[in-house]
Amino acid sequence: MNRARFFVAFFCAGIIFASPVFVRADTIANQRAELERQLQQIEQDIKANQGVLAEKQKARASLERDVAILDAKIKTAKLGIKERDLNIKKIRGDIADKEDSIRSLDAKVASGQESLAQILRRTREIDETTPAELALSGSISDLFDDVDTFQTIQKALDASFKEMAAARTDLSFRKQALQEKQQEEQDLRQIQVLQQKSLVNNEQEKKNLVTAARGQESVYLQLIAEKERNAAQIRAALFVLRDSKSVSFGDIFSYAKEASLKTGVRPAFILGVLAEESNMGQNVGTGNWKKDMHPTRDQPLFAQITASLGLNPDTMPVSKKPWYGWGGAMGPAQFIPSTWILYKDRISRATGQNPPNPWDARTATFAAALLLMDNGADKGTRASERLAALRYLAGWKNAGKSAYAFYGDDVMELADKFQGQIDILGG
Repeated sequence: MNRARFFVAFFCAGIIFASPVFVRADTIANQRAELERQLQQIEQDIKANQGVLAEKQKARASLERDVAILDAKIKTAKLGIKERDLNIKKIRGDIADKEDSIRSLDAKVASGQESLAQILRRTREIDETTPAELALSGSISDLFDDVDTFQTIQKALDASFKEMAAARTDLSFRKQALQEKQQEEQDLRQIQVLQQKSLVNNEQEKKNLVTAARGQESVYLQLIAEKERNAAQIRAALFVLRDSKSVSFGDIFSYAKEASLKTGVRPAFILGVLAEESNMGQNVGTGNWKKDMHPTRDQPLFAQITASLGLNPDTMPVSKKPWYGWGGAMGPAQFIPSTWILYKDRISRATGQNPPNPWDARTATFAAALLLMDNGADKGTRASERLAALRYLAGWKNAGKSAYAFYGDDVMELADKFQGQIDILGG
């Protein structure tokens, strides 16, 4: 029967997904290769410059040494910014590729669904036709042809359903990968803003240093000695905290020492993380829990946390959500409610505060120390501390990516600064 053979041919043509057409493949490959080459060169330059910085930091305190250190920091920051720009450019290319593949797969799924609809309609027609009707419509051989065709359609229909399910799963994974790439780009932009700020500060510090002490090495050495003698000012200096009232350095240092005894994490390193978190982001504390917090994962827990503390959730500061996801991080340690609940009992046991308050400076210090311990900072080595800081920012999955290295370097530099102040205080 020509009708049956035509339908089988149409069916076979309809369910086969067309292979994707790769447009601009050579151009994209060349662009990626060039980006990779540039990134490798910058990473080599950064490594070399860090070696110079390490050598300068070992030298005797002097004006020339400190100017050289600032020069190395400025150069490293500029290289890091350039590296991150290239990473963002590369991610944007990946995002564009994923969006293209999603559109292509969407079109194939839509085409496959239309083919399935036609197959199902034809299946119902054959299924509803009685043998007598088939016999009257043609010869006996045609009747058997239609029966064979029906069985073929049923087998192919089952295969088509499986293929469609696999395509939908593939589409879901691609969309998830796209969202992860978009979040990574936003994270890198946030780090970029912070490093730009650090660069400006270093350049200004160098300018002030050269202007104030040019040709006056003895004056510079007197300034160093004066700073080392002034322990009282160090204790009284304010330690800025994120989303909470600032405290004196003496107080926050005492909290960090307590937390260190419980966790094995170095006090200066805990302070370095808290100080870095206080400088991160431009939307700190401007969020609203009903608008910026994940509605099912975190909002009910936030209401529970604030109720247990007798606080009004509408007036408590939380981080504002970025365009790619959700905000709602609380207090100096920047825990989201669902993470805070996981640590709540441990924080309570460590601090003696029940329920623990994420906006309390002492409690937040213990919370940060516990998470840093879980991230490996209690090993006490410089490498383990830096890695723990990167995990604190980007999670375990992204901690090893060079684009996030600045955060770890910045935390360690702050930790060194605080360790110097702690040494002056005799701690």
